[in-house]
Amino acid sequence: MARSPRLDAPLGRGTTRQRSTSRDRFGRFTEWVARAMGTPAFLLILTLFCVLWIVWNTLMPDHLRFDDAALGFTALTLMLSLQASYAAPLILLAQNRQDDRDRVQIEQDRQRAERNLADTEYLAREIVALRMSLEERNTQAVTRDVLRQELKSLLAELEHDDRAQDRSPDRSPDKKSGSPA
Repeated sequence: MARSPRLDAPLGRGTTRQRSTSRDRFGRFTEWVARAMGTPAFLLILTLFCVLWIVWNTLMPDHLRFDDAALGFTALTLMLSLQASYAAPLILLAQNRQDDRDRVQIEQDRQRAERNLADTEYLAREIVALRMSLEERNTQAVTRDVLRQELKSLLAELEHDDRAQDRSPDRSPDKKSGSPA
């Protein structure tokens, strides 16, 4: 389906969706840079680069040298400063993205914990209700073993009903869910 052009943005300008994907692409790039700079391979390559630079500009004939050792390898210093000035903000951007992901994950964990607590409280109430109904039916006290036996019989009954429902001819194979019990 072709999308109609947006009338509220001038032609040639990126839409919000395009800017969002561009921002995400740049964010992934910053994370890649941050991960790459934190590896031993990066440090080894940078060290070899600096050693080769210094050796070349120290041992080669004067007409092949491009950075004078007498001036303290000014070009190398500038290159390393430039690399550091770009590396720091890229690493900070990657950390900000990670913080955002962590915040979302924490919120999801909190919601999951709330659901688990609600489910646990519900199950506790159901077990209490089951005990009370069993006590009303029986004159004997409901023990853990009696309750366990009652729950097992209910579970067996549910499994039997599920198997019977799976075998029923009116259900088509694509409507079945889960694996057979």
